[in-house]
Amino acid sequence: MSVVTYNSPTEILLDNIMRVMEGETFCKDRAAYIVGGQKKLERLIEAGEINVDKPSNSQNGKWHCNAAQVLKHCRNMRPKRKVKPKKEKL
Repeated sequence: MSVVTYNSPTEILLDNIMRVMEGETFCKDRAAYIVGGQKKLERLIEAGEINVDKPSNSQNGKWHCNAAQVLKHCRNMRPKRKVKPKKEKL
């Protein structure tokens, strides 16, 4: 068993969130929104980065994506800063 050391309270909080979300799942649409699109989600699934379960073998069966793995690959969702235009010198 390895001992994990944390450098900040933020790391502890993130570790707790990931441990809680390990047992949760997201649907395909929600997971695609979080990672940045359906194509990126499919690439992550093919690479083995995100585990997916599809219990029903029907065409419209629901996907169950591992929530912790999806959150690990989430896109930057911070709003972009608006740059103020420079004033012209007269």
